[in-house]
Amino acid sequence: MQESAKSRGFTQLIEFHIEPSQQSALALALSEQTERLALEHEGFLSASVQVSDDGRRVLNYLHWLSREEGDAAFKRFEQQGESFWMLIRAHQATAVTFGSFQVLRSIERSHDNALHCTLYR
Repeated sequence: MQESAKSRGFTQLIEFHIEPSQQSALALALSEQTERLALEHEGFLSASVQVSDDGRRVLNYLHWLSREEGDAAFKRFEQQGESFWMLIRAHQATAVTFGSFQVLRSIERSHDNALHCTLYR
């Protein structure tokens, strides 16, 4: 069965370059912001906040049901007066990289420890 384009997953990655002293506070702020996005938007699938060993980078990974769901969530988020730009300023990020990716293949381990691969066309 062929999956429709709307049912494919969509991932947004936002990488912040910061001073090590800002890492914990930025990671906490991103976790709180991500939790709000998850609670308010049904198209949310999963997320993670990751930090580098050197303390200079924080990665926010957001996985959505579709590109439309992710875009709508961020538009509403910006309209509510919160933004990643505020986080950039507050945590003195020296660089920020935004990336978005359409999911083509997904491999996951199920509750019975088997691997399942979903292919999207």
